[in-house]
Amino acid sequence: MSTSESETVSTDTPSFVDLGIDERVLKALADVGYETPSPIQAATIPPLMAGNDVVGLAQTGTGKTAAFAVPILSRLDVANRVPQALVLAPTRELAIQVAEAFGKYATHIEGLHILPIYGGQAYGIQLSGLRRGAHIVVGTPGRVIDHLEKGTLDLSHLEYLVLDEADEMLKMGFQEDVERILADTPEYKQVALFSATMPSAIRKISQQYLHDPVEITVKTKTSTAPNITQRYVQVAHQRKLDALTRIFEVEDFEAMIIFVRTKQATEELAEKLRARGYSAAAINGDIVQAQRERTIGQLKNGALDVLVATDVAARGLDVERISHVVNYDIPHDTESYVHRIGRTGRAGRAGEALLFVAPRERHLLKAIEKATRQPITEMQLPSVDDVNAQRVAKFADSITQSLSSTSLGLFRRLIEDYEREHDVPLADIAAALATQSRDGDAFLMSPEPPPPPREKRERPERKFDDRDAPPLRKSRKGDQDLAVYRISVGKRHKVAPGAIVGAIANEGGLRRSDFGHISIRPDHSLVELPADLADETLEALRRTRISGVLIQLQRDGGPPRGQR
Repeated sequence: MSTSESETVSTDTPSFVDLGIDERVLKALADVGYETPSPIQAATIPPLMAGNDVVGLAQTGTGKTAAFAVPILSRLDVANRVPQALVLAPTRELAIQVAEAFGKYATHIEGLHILPIYGGQAYGIQLSGLRRGAHIVVGTPGRVIDHLEKGTLDLSHLEYLVLDEADEMLKMGFQEDVERILADTPEYKQVALFSATMPSAIRKISQQYLHDPVEITVKTKTSTAPNITQRYVQVAHQRKLDALTRIFEVEDFEAMIIFVRTKQATEELAEKLRARGYSAAAINGDIVQAQRERTIGQLKNGALDVLVATDVAARGLDVERISHVVNYDIPHDTESYVHRIGRTGRAGRAGEALLFVAPRERHLLKAIEKATRQPITEMQLPSVDDVNAQRVAKFADSITQSLSSTSLGLFRRLIEDYEREHDVPLADIAAALATQSRDGDAFLMSPEPPPPPREKRERPERKFDDRDAPPLRKSRKGDQDLAVYRISVGKRHKVAPGAIVGAIANEGGLRRSDFGHISIRPDHSLVELPADLADETLEALRRTRISGVLIQLQRDGGPPRGQR
């Protein structure tokens, strides 16, 4: 087992062209702005292209998805419409993210089909995708086993298998599931295992299922400048624009660069900001060099205050007056985040970095914090009162500035004449003049309307009498009621609490904080879960398997926990 260690990209780091990658994949990498391989990519792609098994020790956010996706895409046979590559991921969020990355790198490969399969998604979508002929399947262990059990997923022609974040899969109780999937795959296949750590269980899997693997350890030194203050705002995607304009109102910024993921998004967001009165422009890979230089020149001389950009368009951008960087779309890798926020805090000046995080993107935030070894402080979205207080303060400042105008004497005489002729108080005249430059109706932001009351959904009758059910109790965080559910696996099935949590969380889209007490009995187990689980979640969980056994989850109607 050989070892390759790399800490930073050195001057002799190869380019992607040097790695023997398929030209169509090279073109896609150029489209998304990848110029030089990251350490994990430079060390991993060559042995994978050569057909070796690989064990990669690297943190999330180091670019490891491209490290295994690029070689797979370069070697797949698109004409053979059967699953040739399987990627196992611990969570559905990661499975979706990996599938999206494959799609991004496969843009120029015609006829290639990539299918994510995970709990919480309807089986129909996944079944039609498998019937159509998926070349690459990215899935969570529980749902992959479901399809294997049903005979809807055929791995007999599998050539590439990737275990992504293997240590996380084991922590979530998926070891038996992973080993069972490995046992169902052809003996002669290429395996890549990626993990942040190397516990004994991972080492055992490596020794048992990988053939003379190349072991690659990459220690990244990802750091951000100490003079940059980093904050994040948790905001739903549809409210990002409102959040951004509120931040504009209360943040004292000189110039700002806003990062989005796509070329189209740069144009759309810049146009929306201009419609709201901000001097904003877009730069992306489609903009010609002359226009790019003209736009950056405007940013430098103060004719432009807001730049909306993609990662590739902002490379090499150095403008001292950029005081704020906003990650409007959170990047999927840590290196992009560090590169982005490095556009502020130039020449030793203080900088501000803001990150918008949608609720389902919390795992990306944690990955950035872990890789940079720096906490990112949560920032509360400015309230209506905050915005209005700032507007009033700016209005008062504008009056103070105008008092020093050389034209003040002329206008004072005109106002005094108007006051004598029309017998109108000076305060009313001043207010009338203010309305000429500002829309009085829109000067102060209106309070947000209260959210509409949630409609109570009619639930079908349960098979047991709720009067006989155990009393509800609060979850660990105290914000929801828990009820007791029964599942058809117990000690004789050799299940552990971690396996139960992992399977139910993935298939039902639940968080760890949604679980209460777990009691494992000889032939069944009792699990405390939210009392108001949606019907589709209940149905998905009834069909969930743990260690290959259908759990048949249902509300338990027995006595309270203390009397069992």
